[in-house]
Amino acid sequence: MRVLAVVPARGGSVGVPLKNLEKVGGTPLVARAVAAGLRAELVDEVVVSTDHDQIAEVAADAGARVVRRPADISGSTASSESAVLHALSEGLDGDPEVVVLIQCTSAFIDPADLDAAIAKVLAGEADSVFSGTETYEFVWTGDGKGVNHDPATRPRRQDREAQFRETGAFYVMRTAGLREGGHRFFGRIAVQPVPAQHAVEVDTSDDLKIVRALAPVVDAPLPIAVDAVVTDFDGVHTDDRAFVDSDGREIVAVSRADGMGFSLLKRAGVKLLVLSTEQNPVVAARAAKLGVPVIQGLASKHEALAEWIASEGLDPQRVAYVGNDVNDLTAMSLVGWPVTVPDAHAQVRAVARVVLSTPGGAGAVRELADRVLAARPEAGAAPVAKATAAFSSPVSRRPEPAPVQIGDALVGAGQPVYMIAEIGINHNGDVDIARKLIDVAADAGCQAVKFQKRTPEICVPLEQRSQIRQTPWGEMTYMEYKIRTEFGYDEYSQIAKHSEERGLAWFASPWDVPSVEFLEAMDVPTHKVASASITDHELLRALAATNKPIILSTGMSTLEEIDKAVEILGTSKLVMMHATSTYPLPPEEANLRTIVTLQERYGVPVGYSGHERGLQISLAAVTLGAVTVERHITLDRTMWGSDHAASLEPSGLEHLVRDIRVIESALGDGVKRVFPGEEAPRARLRRVTA
Repeated sequence: MRVLAVVPARGGSVGVPLKNLEKVGGTPLVARAVAAGLRAELVDEVVVSTDHDQIAEVAADAGARVVRRPADISGSTASSESAVLHALSEGLDGDPEVVVLIQCTSAFIDPADLDAAIAKVLAGEADSVFSGTETYEFVWTGDGKGVNHDPATRPRRQDREAQFRETGAFYVMRTAGLREGGHRFFGRIAVQPVPAQHAVEVDTSDDLKIVRALAPVVDAPLPIAVDAVVTDFDGVHTDDRAFVDSDGREIVAVSRADGMGFSLLKRAGVKLLVLSTEQNPVVAARAAKLGVPVIQGLASKHEALAEWIASEGLDPQRVAYVGNDVNDLTAMSLVGWPVTVPDAHAQVRAVARVVLSTPGGAGAVRELADRVLAARPEAGAAPVAKATAAFSSPVSRRPEPAPVQIGDALVGAGQPVYMIAEIGINHNGDVDIARKLIDVAADAGCQAVKFQKRTPEICVPLEQRSQIRQTPWGEMTYMEYKIRTEFGYDEYSQIAKHSEERGLAWFASPWDVPSVEFLEAMDVPTHKVASASITDHELLRALAATNKPIILSTGMSTLEEIDKAVEILGTSKLVMMHATSTYPLPPEEANLRTIVTLQERYGVPVGYSGHERGLQISLAAVTLGAVTVERHITLDRTMWGSDHAASLEPSGLEHLVRDIRVIESALGDGVKRVFPGEEAPRARLRRVTA
């Protein structure tokens, strides 16, 4: 053995009783320390030294070997070195070359940092390495004297040499040096820098509150391996508020994304249940809409949960329960995956194994669904890819492109089709119309709205500027008209606010470099390249420099032109859109099989941007694997303006989104099986059985 990690974890603690068993992110501190050691590639074995039975049990369950620490080195005055040296004498076949002291008091230890520190010792660069965080703090004594500075001189941060504060998280030592000196510091001492957010030591109850608050931000969102998801309603599906009308009827706000999350979980075979202490028609209506069983009016959630788990034959350790208040605590204690939302009661956050990053009512259930599905790889494969796998030729194919993160959504295979409502210039320069179109998109179930942003002085050709146009505002030049309908900062600020209120992302197609800078100042989540701009390499370079995800439309373009654009933009954050720039689009020019061509050629997620009348072509694009669909929308196709005639009215958009969600469900996974609904006809109609 080259490297042994030792975790001292005695039962006594002055500041926080049984501190090492306190949970952070739903996991006891001692188990977090063990996990860090086990995940470090250079650590051969993890040992926990303890005098406490429950700590020993938790440590063993986490994968550590337990060494019982004698009473004479288990008191508050005993050093950590004594525990390490004792562990080295217990059952080892010779000393390891390197020993690592890992402290439970640090909730956040990156295994990569452990490996980097160990590597320094193994390579002979140091004999002892400690974790430290860079600091430029001025340190004072209690009587007002500067410790690391002259109070009369206040140099700027950039003029000061960095110092490192010891975090206490871990120490890596050459074993022979530890034995010789009996102390963790000897020989050549080096620091292993760690991030400031990893540097909180838990010595007091306040420290514990801090790391629990940090856990949802610092901890990597790991997959949730369960067979069933049970949720509370108020505070999980809603933001825990209710609006009451004059007749006493309650109205709550829910997230459409949660509905898609439940749909995906059902499709993956995850069992679902909603529990509520109240008897409320709102809960019943929402559960019916989701197609999920609900039990209401409960005096005891945990009893109902226990009965349901038993009746379904489930392993409680593979059940997730999502709650937000103290009446959920007993139910959460029954399952292996107690989950909560970030604004939950402090006691609930303290016991939760997972604290989601999304609040209740804003997509918390969808976030949970994504993490559950991440633990079920068979549920994440693209339906079309699976359906065609048996008929694919032996010619090698690209691997499925990885999804691209746009705002809060993942866009790619295995994800719900990302619906973009293209408002474009159909607002006719009126922010009230823009707001109404945002409402149309939100009500239909879209995830985003898109606009167009131009600098008229750059984009309007010289020969067109003085041409006279008849407009709703009277006769004016084309330049005057373009300026009249262009939105600026005030209008887009209102658009951003209203989009956020309706739960939509918003972005735009910039047509020139100043428009890129404008949109960056508005902090949009992505940029869209219009088909007309695909050969504007100056614009593409400006977009690539933002390091934002890019959606690239490919209408009116050759493959060679697309190749050059992709060379500039790269493929790591690229979503491509098949498009034909004919307005309106005749079916014979749709050429939908290009969706597959583009995906095979560039290895990126590919969607569809449509300009046709009706819904059929967009729906067919989804069956061919389009991961996002964009359609122009309008309040009325007869409105004045160039794009209204080829746009969808509100009812058309609503039907499009509805039908796409039906298609997603109907595509299935491509695995031929006999479904439950076929069993009765099969028994009745089959004359000869196999």
